[in-house]
Amino acid sequence: METADGNDRSEQSLQAAASFKSFMLKNSTKSNMNLYDHLTRLLMKVMDERPQNVVDVCEDMSLDVKRGLFEPKQSTLRDLPQTTAAELLAEQQRLLFTQPEETDQEEELVDTPIPNVSEIGFYLEQAGVGLGREEMQRVFLALKQLVEMQALMRCRFWGKILGTGRSYIIAEAEYREGEEEEEEQSEDVAEEEEREAESQENEVDPPPPSSFKPPPVVQKEVIGTGANKYVYFVCTEPGLPWVKLPPVTPAQITIARQIRKFFTGKLDRPVVSYPPFPGNEANYLRAQIARISAGSQVSPQGFFQAGEEEGDGEEEAPRDSCEVNPDFEGIPVPEMCESLSTWVHHVQHILQQGRCTRVNLSVKAEEESPEEEEAEEREEEPDEAEPEVGPPLLTPLSKDAEMFNTPPWSSKMSSILTSQHAIAVLRSNLWPGAYAYATGKKFENFYVGWGLKYGGEGYSPPVPPLPQKEYSSGPEITESLDPSLEEEQALKEALEEQQAAQEEVEDSHEAEEEEDND
Repeated sequence: METADGNDRSEQSLQAAASFKSFMLKNSTKSNMNLYDHLTRLLMKVMDERPQNVVDVCEDMSLDVKRGLFEPKQSTLRDLPQTTAAELLAEQQRLLFTQPEETDQEEELVDTPIPNVSEIGFYLEQAGVGLGREEMQRVFLALKQLVEMQALMRCRFWGKILGTGRSYIIAEAEYREGEEEEEEQSEDVAEEEEREAESQENEVDPPPPSSFKPPPVVQKEVIGTGANKYVYFVCTEPGLPWVKLPPVTPAQITIARQIRKFFTGKLDRPVVSYPPFPGNEANYLRAQIARISAGSQVSPQGFFQAGEEEGDGEEEAPRDSCEVNPDFEGIPVPEMCESLSTWVHHVQHILQQGRCTRVNLSVKAEEESPEEEEAEEREEEPDEAEPEVGPPLLTPLSKDAEMFNTPPWSSKMSSILTSQHAIAVLRSNLWPGAYAYATGKKFENFYVGWGLKYGGEGYSPPVPPLPQKEYSSGPEITESLDPSLEEEQALKEALEEQQAAQEEVEDSHEAEEEEDND
């Protein structure tokens, strides 16, 4: 009996051990590990390391075993942040604040071709316009960088033209004597090469002859005169490379007067317009700068005086240059705010031809035969109009014409409370964004805007007419309801009875007529 009970107990213990082992072999739903394998690894770690006070460090060793089996599914390290556009711009603008070691500070302070932009920003702040002190300081350093790179005799901050994508910061510069001549010669050489290439192409496959004679091309003005008197450099942000704008041509100015396009901030972008503009956005920007300068660059009367070089006895020739008057003593600020006669234009007016000086297009080339010249002269003589002459330099603003019933200029004092320290501020209404200030012997012109001329009030569509009244309801218009089957049957019977009665009446009339005839 005892042996049988002992066998039963051993079998039960074996079954219990087997069931407990199967319980220990169950994997966890979180870590996919089981207790049996974990205890086996823990005991093997204890036997290998044999630490002291195993009971005290058993929990830590168990945690180390679990950590050793941990396999991360994703990295917890953060990716390096990408360099933003603001950081790249700051890295480029950092070069503006570095001082080269070889430059002599004393010479830089004495002889510099750039104005004091900080002082200009101070006066513009009083006038209520400007770019802010921080941006003005960066513009000043960018102009300093431009002067160091180019051989410029004079450089000033012209203004800022806004764009849909990026804006243009514009610098007006003037080369030293001899520099612009070399550039003009290089441009002429490039044009001659293009003409030679076109002639060669025409010789290979000449087009059929055409009787059409294109209108004569108005030649652009020489660099340093007229609309090309100054050279303009642009950049989208202070610290970015300056780009020199090409000279403007009369055709570009003429077409720019007929279109209105916003700038995008990309100089190489084509200008899609009608009439087609001859060039890209860089040429359109240069044409708008010439127009804005000719219409809004003003100075106090007496600051400039007529140049002595133009006294060659030609009374009809307009003055195209002026020089600073050393005897100018300034005009009181209240007087400059009250009368526009104290302000004058010191930039040449651009004629309808697209030039500041008119070119006689009736003069033909020497290659034409004298018979053709005489015939063309006879045709052109009756149509010739008087040559256009623009207003001369130093014309007072009081003679400017109104447009769209709007005065061309508005003047004010920067402060009424402290008038003894105020400055005279002039704002152009025809070129919104063009400002000028004057105080004592100092004045400056500044532009910040979209580069478009005032075109009058915006278009407002007319009110649509009132809706027409509905037709009055009546039997001629209202649709009748469909009759039912019973109504149709009754109507049919009534029509049949009416027709039968009519036939009887006709038969009786016929019978009476026959009796009368008998």
